[in-house]
Amino acid sequence: MTAPTWYKDAVFYELYVRAFRDSNGDGHGDLPGLTQRLDYLQSLGVTCLWLQPIYPSPLLDDGYDIADYYGVHPDFGTLDDFRRLMVAAKRRGLRVVADLVVNHTSDQHPWFQAARADRHSPYRDYYVWSDTPDKYPDARIIFLDTETSNWTFDPVAGQYFWHRFYSSQPDLNFDNPAVQAEMLKVMAFWLDLGLDGFRVDAVPYLFEREGTTGENLPETHAYLKRMRAFVDQHYPEAVLLAEANQWPADLRPYFGDGDEFHLAFHFPVMPRLFMALARGTAAPIVEIMRATPPIPPSAQWCTFLRNHDELTLEMVTEAERQWLWNFYAPEPRMRQNLGIRRRLAPLLGGDWRKLELANALLFSLPGTPIFYYGDEIGMGDNIWLDDRDGLRTPMQWDAGPNAGFSAAPADKLYAPVIASGPFAYERVNLAAQLADPTSLWHRLRRLVEIRKAHPAFGWGDFAFLDQLPPSVFGIMRRHARQVVVALHNLTAGPQTVSLDPAREPALAGLLGAALTDTLTGQPAGRMELRRFTLQPYAYFWLTAEA
Repeated sequence: MTAPTWYKDAVFYELYVRAFRDSNGDGHGDLPGLTQRLDYLQSLGVTCLWLQPIYPSPLLDDGYDIADYYGVHPDFGTLDDFRRLMVAAKRRGLRVVADLVVNHTSDQHPWFQAARADRHSPYRDYYVWSDTPDKYPDARIIFLDTETSNWTFDPVAGQYFWHRFYSSQPDLNFDNPAVQAEMLKVMAFWLDLGLDGFRVDAVPYLFEREGTTGENLPETHAYLKRMRAFVDQHYPEAVLLAEANQWPADLRPYFGDGDEFHLAFHFPVMPRLFMALARGTAAPIVEIMRATPPIPPSAQWCTFLRNHDELTLEMVTEAERQWLWNFYAPEPRMRQNLGIRRRLAPLLGGDWRKLELANALLFSLPGTPIFYYGDEIGMGDNIWLDDRDGLRTPMQWDAGPNAGFSAAPADKLYAPVIASGPFAYERVNLAAQLADPTSLWHRLRRLVEIRKAHPAFGWGDFAFLDQLPPSVFGIMRRHARQVVVALHNLTAGPQTVSLDPAREPALAGLLGAALTDTLTGQPAGRMELRRFTLQPYAYFWLTAEA
């Protein structure tokens, strides 16, 4: 069966429905509100929406603690609202994927409530229980700042239950065939409603085995292949995206032989983009990409700058982590767990040159890029909110009350808008940027247009340009006869660049080829020895036909 390929050329947009647009004035964003803003997303040029969890939930972890896999949280709307969203999105050529949390549920889920109440309940075996907290000691504790053990004693059940994340999120028992079958049933339910796939949450942790870390186990991969086979057979246009925060060599198996995930996040490259910008050197990006193994032709990485979680620093060395913390998160409130709870714009000091450059780097790398809602206008954060809530504040649509997010009284909003400082909504909002043709929004929209118009970005192989100054990141992308050469100045000073196809192995065979300035669409001469200056934090993309 031929795999779908639409995700190769896609540009994803991650959004938190609760934060996007409130249609009924109750202070919570909802599905009808999102439906009202689909024209905006279409105008930005993104092609696939990624919805964070919309399921019924106590919302102790913003919906990643699911209490019912087959419904919609009442704050967000109804199943009929979801159906209307799917119809409206498809009318505009937008695909939609949603979070699927397979590793755990909320402790408020009826399955867990039945399991804890009765040892003889069929749901008892939906979870992992023990009389002692001593099993699986080699599994690391992921939320070191809040949890002291992966086991929590439940006084009603009279046993300990296993959880890799918060103690309010008991892990499902994937050794139980009924659990495996239930997850396929959940997938079918939402795909039948029109979803185009799932971002599958926390996939490395599905099984537990003594003497192992409980991550990346063969049993896990066997079940994930079963999920893929189910999708391929019944929903051949749907895709599965893996959330597996692992090193490149450990990430590679999640693609299988083209029979596991279609896409996987490239977590290790993300902190190195920030490292490269902070140190003014391309080396961190080049090193991690060279350590990234090849993947099947049908597979694709997903790349991102920021998302709804902390900027995780798990995939760097301890020395690098300390350096990044000191540089990007000098205040203790800016740090969380093994990461940084900041949005993109505050991380880069609100410097629009750096924000545009960071996105240009992202778009030039192999993989499908992802925007996090609000980053396209440079939204800020609120480090004084608990947990990662400061990254999930209301979308800033305009300078009106509540940033145009909601007609509710300000004290009824699920979270306060950013109302002070350099990122206050009266300064940073979509309406102002739409009216300014030089704004960040317009510049990023142009990047989206360019990427969609050049298949080399989505499909092409890549090679680094080795004969450039260390502070300039250069990459060549090639697909069929199309070649894109992308240069990026990572420093606050001008950089003189020599582009010589006679000395640059990646450019061999392009001598004399006609060039186009990809950003302006204007002719740019021919490929030959050229010397030019890149201004601070500037980038320059050239297109040629090989």
